[in-house]
Amino acid sequence: MSDKPAETENKKEGRQQALQAELRELVDVVGPGPLVDLLMERAFQLQATDIHLDPLEDGLRLRLRVDGMLHDIIQLPKEAASSVVSRLKLAANMDITERRLAQDGHINNQTLQNRRDIRVGSGPTIHGERLVLRLMPDHKRFTEFSELGLSEHQSAEIVKYCHAPYGMILSVGPVGSGKSTTIYSCLDYLNQPEMSLTTIEDPVERRIEGVNQIQIDPKIGFSFAEALRGVLRQDPNVIMVGEIRDSETAHIAVRAGLTGIRVLSTLHSNDAVAAIDVFREFGIPSMFITDSLQGIISQRLIRRVCEKCRAPYQLDAGACEYLGISADQVANSNITQGTGCDHCFQTGYLGRTGIYETLGIRGELREAILRGAPQSEILKMAADSGMTTMEESGKTKVLQGITTVQELHRVLV
Repeated sequence: MSDKPAETENKKEGRQQALQAELRELVDVVGPGPLVDLLMERAFQLQATDIHLDPLEDGLRLRLRVDGMLHDIIQLPKEAASSVVSRLKLAANMDITERRLAQDGHINNQTLQNRRDIRVGSGPTIHGERLVLRLMPDHKRFTEFSELGLSEHQSAEIVKYCHAPYGMILSVGPVGSGKSTTIYSCLDYLNQPEMSLTTIEDPVERRIEGVNQIQIDPKIGFSFAEALRGVLRQDPNVIMVGEIRDSETAHIAVRAGLTGIRVLSTLHSNDAVAAIDVFREFGIPSMFITDSLQGIISQRLIRRVCEKCRAPYQLDAGACEYLGISADQVANSNITQGTGCDHCFQTGYLGRTGIYETLGIRGELREAILRGAPQSEILKMAADSGMTTMEESGKTKVLQGITTVQELHRVLV
């Protein structure tokens, strides 16, 4: 067992090393065009979500974010760095002469031969210009609730929220927790010919047939609030607001939810119960919160154990206590961990899934919110009424062999 870390560390073959070799070869023999094309092609193949190009004193550090973790790929020499950055900025319709200010750009799917869109952000650093490329999600994936990692009970809860004749459904969590994917799944579920659906986004992340999608533009004063006011005059059945960022947008969205419209949105919040306090901080009266909110979905993304190198794993006493199982139960469980292989960048993990909690605003919970009950009391009431917490959802996935205790601690603790 003691040789395992060294053995893993010394493995130089695999997807990461193959990509490094390809890029090094291209750096030596071709210009920035083929290099950038190969980089984006491989990033899509590896299901990366972001490409980071960070300037250093002696070159350009290139990293890919795969399954939420950044991986070093290669450091380009300084003489190649400016050409690669300029090539990407040109493709994104950005001003290549402006290196002092932050810029936003977009490489569309036609340019990328019908792959997903890419959002590009640039900004100055002490060593030069930095670029981060966000690879937009594949609109054909993760459209069904069953694909997201929800339990049957949680899926049924969300369907119940969607079938309500009016009101808001919120997906909450930190940046990168999959909120938008979940709310798009709700939108896809509601996307029927007899419904008028409109989204207000920044940026539009997925193209959905049959849905009117609006891109906001703060540069001309076209904010979420302004767009929402306009859409409310266009006879909508369902409105998706990409994110509730401020009090003004929150108030308009809540009022829309009270007037017979289904409103879907995301919000930055640690958990489902905390989202209620965020609305209170926005100045929304408790009565409006309870009357407009149908349900809150809170979530995190955790890495899945790699299917290629998974192996049975014996938990220690502390982990057994955390999971609430005995040593005898461990022997009959499916608990596994990845040993690390070429397929998963030697991490033992490949792909991600969600852990969730769903909080329906009804019954005694409504009364508690109306009288201003604290988070702890609302959480206890929700648990007593059968809500599965994110931690419980994660523990279930550990026992099913989908993820590990270590990964669960990394995400939740």
